[in-house]
This record gives sequence, C-alpha cells and structure tokens, in this order.
Amino acid sequence: MAVYFHEEDLPADVLGPGAVAVDTETMGLITPRDRLCVVQISDGRGDEHLVRFGPDSDYAAPNLKAVLADPARLKLYHFARFDLAAIQRYLGVVAAPVYCTKIASRLVRTYTDRHGLKDLARELVGAEISKQQQSSDWGGPELSDAQREYAASDVRYLHGMKAELDKRLAREGRTELAQACFDFLPHRAALDLAGWPEIDIFAHA
Repeated sequence: MAVYFHEEDLPADVLGPGAVAVDTETMGLITPRDRLCVVQISDGRGDEHLVRFGPDSDYAAPNLKAVLADPARLKLYHFARFDLAAIQRYLGVVAAPVYCTKIASRLVRTYTDRHGLKDLARELVGAEISKQQQSSDWGGPELSDAQREYAASDVRYLHGMKAELDKRLAREGRTELAQACFDFLPHRAALDLAGWPEIDIFAHA
C-alpha cells in the first residue's frame, strides 16, 4: 500500500479497471469561493493517488478528468454532494455515476445518527481514521505527511464500506431507493452551484 502525490494531473494508466473512490479537499465549504486544492482517488487495490492543484491552476488535468467523467466507472464518495459540486465547478466534469456511502448509511443505519466517515469505517471495516487534519490549510505550498495520510485515508476504505452497505441495503429492501438517491446527486450538486444550496425545492412551504 502506497500513497502517490502528483501535481496538476493524474498520470496515465495508474488505475486499474472498475469503480474508483474519490474525495476532494478545498479551502473551505463554500464551493464558488473556496477553491479545489486536492483530489484523492483510489481503485481499491491498495494505493491512493493525490492530485494537488496550485492557486493559479487552470485545472486542465486531462487524465484525471477522463477518469472522473467515464460513464463506465462508478465513483464512490462519502458525502458525494459536496465533492460533485467542487469537481464540476473547478474541473468542469460531472463525476458520475455515483455511489455515496453517507446516503447508504442513512438509509440502513437508522439505529444511529452517526454517519461520518470515521464512524462508518470503524463499524463497517474495523478501521480507525484520524480526522485531525480535516480543517487544515490545503492550499499551502507544501502538504505535510499528516495531511497526505489524512487525504489518502478518506478514499482508502470506501470500496470495503460499499460492499458492506450493499449487503445491508439488500437485506432491508432499500437498494432501489438508494440507487434513485445516487442518480439524483449530480442534479443536487447542480442546484447547489446554481444558488439553491439550502432550499428544499420539494418542500410545501
């Protein structure tokens, strides 16, 4: 298992076939204001790749964009709504089709209100994740070893988590409902970018 660091794009042909786990690090939580700094990606075979973008980046990244936009590759996220919006805003691609472990968790782990990545990793795959670097400066000239490990850990366990969540979704008869939610996520991200971030357009009031 290794963590690979790249500047401005993913090298060609470093990922195996199939689903990829994806996450992003930004300067903050307001997508139009807070630029995309890092994209993490893993094919689930033991290695993680971190792609960093500088403050003057043009976000060209043709290899990374090709993977993210590939309709034949499922993209695994934890809280996909945020990552999809950041990728669409800065890289200009819709990184779908989508699987979101947070939504899957909310549909089947109804016995708890703890749906964070740290809690899921512990329960579903027995892994401990440190969130100490979550609020650090991702736009600095150097990423520390702790930041790199944190970023890598955000995609390291998503394939294993998906496998367990799929079993539970099937057991509870909620697989189709989950898929409908996943299919809507790119549209939810587009609504966020278009100015409806916190408004429930389906609500009566």
